[in-house]
Amino acid sequence: MASNFRPERNGLAAPPTPPRHDLFNRVASWTIRATGGRWGFLTALAAVIIWAATGPYFHFSDTWQMVVNTGTTIVTFLMVFLIQNAQNRESKAVHLKLDELIYAVKSARNELIDVENLTEEQLDQLAERYRAVAAKHHGRLRDRLEGVADEVGQVEGKVEKVEGKVEEVEDEVRRIGKPTR
Repeated sequence: MASNFRPERNGLAAPPTPPRHDLFNRVASWTIRATGGRWGFLTALAAVIIWAATGPYFHFSDTWQMVVNTGTTIVTFLMVFLIQNAQNRESKAVHLKLDELIYAVKSARNELIDVENLTEEQLDQLAERYRAVAAKHHGRLRDRLEGVADEVGQVEGKVEKVEGKVEEVEDEVRRIGKPTR
């Protein structure tokens, strides 16, 4: 039997390889891909069209209506669990990828790894801490922008002075360049 773990990297064990015999995950993944694509939609559309087309044949009876109600209820009930399974796996994969990025970046705060398992109160405290950090940096940015605005104002003042001097020189050139009579 092969081990589920690969060799260590940076002192940590590599993640286990996924088992190949998990029938539920294989069926759930296939079903989500099949029903979430073009063919799944076209199959559902064809079923509705066939059901509607058979209405006159069955005289739009209660049984005819019950068939579609029961069928859609059963499909919806089962799809909720399949969709939730897919969402849980994708969410876990995204969290693990983010954890790896946090771990790989030297300046990142490693205590944020696995943060999704904290309580709501702990998450709120973390969020408040990062709001304060953001506010501090936004304040610095505002100060820098105000400094840039002041510099722009000074440059504009200098440009206006230069434009005034240019006009004076142009007037002098015109005055000197005119023939006297």
